[in-house]
Amino acid sequence: MIKRPFTGLSQPKLKYDSVESDPKGPETVLMPSNILLLLNDSLDSLRTSLIKKEDQVKKGEKLSLYTESTEYVISPVSGVIKKIESYPGEFGNIKTYLVIGTEENDDFVNDFEEHADKFELEAAAKLLKSLPGAPPFETLIDPTKKIHTLVISGVDEDLASTTRQYFLSTAPEDLKEGIKILQNLTKIPKIILTVPEGFNVEFEISGMQVFNISSFYPNALPEMIMKNQLKTTVPQGKTCEDIGVCFISSEAVVSIAKACRDKKVHFEKLVCVTGKDGVQKRIKTSIGTPVKSIFKHLNIHTNKNDRIVIGGPFKGFSVFTIYHPVQPCMDSIIVQDAGIIPFVSDSACINCGKCIKICPANIPVNLLVRQLEANLFEEAKETFDLESCIECGLCSYVCTAKIPIFQYIRLGKHELLKMKTETEKEGANG
Repeated sequence: MIKRPFTGLSQPKLKYDSVESDPKGPETVLMPSNILLLLNDSLDSLRTSLIKKEDQVKKGEKLSLYTESTEYVISPVSGVIKKIESYPGEFGNIKTYLVIGTEENDDFVNDFEEHADKFELEAAAKLLKSLPGAPPFETLIDPTKKIHTLVISGVDEDLASTTRQYFLSTAPEDLKEGIKILQNLTKIPKIILTVPEGFNVEFEISGMQVFNISSFYPNALPEMIMKNQLKTTVPQGKTCEDIGVCFISSEAVVSIAKACRDKKVHFEKLVCVTGKDGVQKRIKTSIGTPVKSIFKHLNIHTNKNDRIVIGGPFKGFSVFTIYHPVQPCMDSIIVQDAGIIPFVSDSACINCGKCIKICPANIPVNLLVRQLEANLFEEAKETFDLESCIECGLCSYVCTAKIPIFQYIRLGKHELLKMKTETEKEGANG
């Protein structure tokens, strides 16, 4: 874990955190009295919602707002809905959160049980969406994605996390079983398991390759694995999935194996938590648990202007409430003291060239950021390779002027996507 502000080095050698040789089991954070679920759908006052305040829900029950909604969450607890409210998500998108008061009872809607022995990919996409590790079943059933390679990620993409490595080290039999299930389920011919440099895999599976990943950031990012191990460059504006390669975490694979073995969905998520002292601890708790409950268990105190980062220091994002819930894809939480949070400025680029030297995609970042600051998104795309960025965050890390380059890039990509969507709508409307 880095114990200094994330700025100031021209050529950093950032080594991934590694799991202990004999890792201890995680501490268990008990189910709180209230859990929160985030739903990627917006409330509409003109429609009648399928769920409302004071409704009783059961563990395993699928919750969606409207009959025609494609978005849903699966409740990890039985209880009563205490609140349904809107909240502003990333880039101002309006989403919905549910607060469920937990109850101690055995009510369990187990829709998966009848499919556990032999189920198809479509059933997995419908029933296993909320598994810890967030398996990408929606990608695997997407007819526009011709997936020919499945990469099982046993390496953590960002610093300050060893979640994927933990499952690689402690659950080899479940991992092996999960890979076999995925082979049968997807019929994908090529299976790859990525492991940290020097790690020895204890099992063999017919048709599976093992790739050792360099211990230095950002070599565990999917685009870097594509380039270094698969010898394929992801085209500008495309994703790994667009060219037939799908990534899934080791935790998701283990979760699939456990669900099939026990014939029910589990909701316990493993999270690495780094406190303000830089000490990292591993916890296990239910999806939906607010980070406040985790901090209380670990005796972590937060003050005004402290920063809570979900994910690692490079690819993570800040949240502004201690009630943010644990999500299926959440591998780490970092708490930074207000006094050491890196300063961000609106200063002009000084052309030091550090961002260009460090960029793994060879983008002229100093020129790109000028276009983004001026809202020239098309120019940024066409002339300065905006869509080639793999969002590793190294440019922001080394920036002498302390420009939030990473945030500018993500906003630029969002604006391009929004413009593309609007153009397509106009075309469809004639």
